[in-house]
Amino acid sequence: MNRVVLIGRLTKDPELRFTPGNGTAVTTFTIAVDRRFSKNGQREADFIPVVVWGKQAESTANYMSKGKLIGISGRIQTRNYEAKDGTRRYVTEVIADEVQFLEWGEKSQGSSNNMNSQSNNFGNTQSFDENNYGEDITPVDDGDIPF
Repeated sequence: MNRVVLIGRLTKDPELRFTPGNGTAVTTFTIAVDRRFSKNGQREADFIPVVVWGKQAESTANYMSKGKLIGISGRIQTRNYEAKDGTRRYVTEVIADEVQFLEWGEKSQGSSNNMNSQSNNFGNTQSFDENNYGEDITPVDDGDIPF
């Protein structure tokens, strides 16, 4: 079984590219994941490279930015290639098949913790105002709940 679930912060803005030929979106980024225990009182983190494909790749690149908290689920993959200088390079990365935006907002806001807008993992944004409900959201009166 090859399954990994990580929660961490983006170390820089995600990079969106498109594959040659069919133009499939691919986004790469690195997340910093805190270690459970610290050494000598110093917090430590691991820096994990992540690859996301398709629509989730586009949404991640459009709505996430450096410093934002993100959750990913996927598999670990290793690969190797020959660098321009002729040396063999080895890469271990997480191929994400699920991405959750745990902290979101406009990308232009940088790494601020402003929570004025909400986004799902498909990239749809909606302003949050408890007096202004969207067409697909119906307010529920707590008195109507039978428990």
